[in-house]
Amino acid sequence: MKLLKLVPADTNIKFLKLRVPFFVLSLVLIIGSWGVVAVNGLNLGIDFAGGQEIRLTFEEENAAPVGELRETVAGLGYGTPVVQEFGAPNVVSIRVPLPDDVESTPGLATEIGNQVIAEIESAYPDVRTDGNETVSGKVAEEFSRDAGLALLAAMLMVALYIWIRFEWQFGVGALFALFHDVSVTLGMFALFQLEFSLQIIAAILAIIGYSLNDTIVVYDRIRENLKKFRKMPLPELLDLSVNETLARTVMTSLTLLVALVPLLLFGPASLFGLVAAITAGLFIGTYSSVYLASPLLIWMGVTSNSFVPQETEADRQEKKVLGEA
Repeated sequence: MKLLKLVPADTNIKFLKLRVPFFVLSLVLIIGSWGVVAVNGLNLGIDFAGGQEIRLTFEEENAAPVGELRETVAGLGYGTPVVQEFGAPNVVSIRVPLPDDVESTPGLATEIGNQVIAEIESAYPDVRTDGNETVSGKVAEEFSRDAGLALLAAMLMVALYIWIRFEWQFGVGALFALFHDVSVTLGMFALFQLEFSLQIIAAILAIIGYSLNDTIVVYDRIRENLKKFRKMPLPELLDLSVNETLARTVMTSLTLLVALVPLLLFGPASLFGLVAAITAGLFIGTYSSVYLASPLLIWMGVTSNSFVPQETEADRQEKKVLGEA
């Protein structure tokens, strides 16, 4: 039985032929994305903008009706709530956005929380209120700072790892590709004003992981081919390396899309932003591995001698002594 091959073994696509136009396109996307973020801003969720947090326990239920609660609270008109389990299946945390003038009206936040609790109690008599607290702007600011530091630390550690494993040029290439991926993702959320919450930070970290994995696979094949084909021009060698790893890239992406597309089309609204970010990240990460991480090696001076040990003065002296002997 003949095995199905999504990418033929003799595939020879000239990816690097268009490296300059695509690199310019990438720069435009990065600048445009940050421009959209500056003009439109991000539609910050409760995690970053603050809100009212209500904690409830359903004493006579094994699991809280999370989906029904989300619809019930959303019907009150305070915006899209965040409803999730809190420590146990029958305990939930509900976070509701607050109006802009909440700080100038004492007690308004607590009143909104009480309205949410009253609405839920009328539908679920067994519910017990465990908390009704305001998530302050200070806490939201700490979330924003910690999330930014997490993304920056992830990108820097990735660059350091690749620098140690390969050469410094590879680390710079990977870091630039990751910066591109994060920038375009943020630009997408700013452009379409999708809610930006801690879920999206998790999605961006997943995108960084996927893009890094794809880049390392390509870089590993490039390093092998640099040792194998010493006289091959570098653009041709990079094309060869990308084509040799193309089957794996396509298979990995399709496998993930099989799970992501149904969630994107039919999944709950609370997961839409997370799934949309990861789905877009698959294409963005693959693109950056091919058209950013690889071509940058040419412009940073990687050659066929990059992985050949250089002869030291001690080696030359040893050869001289052996020759005289």
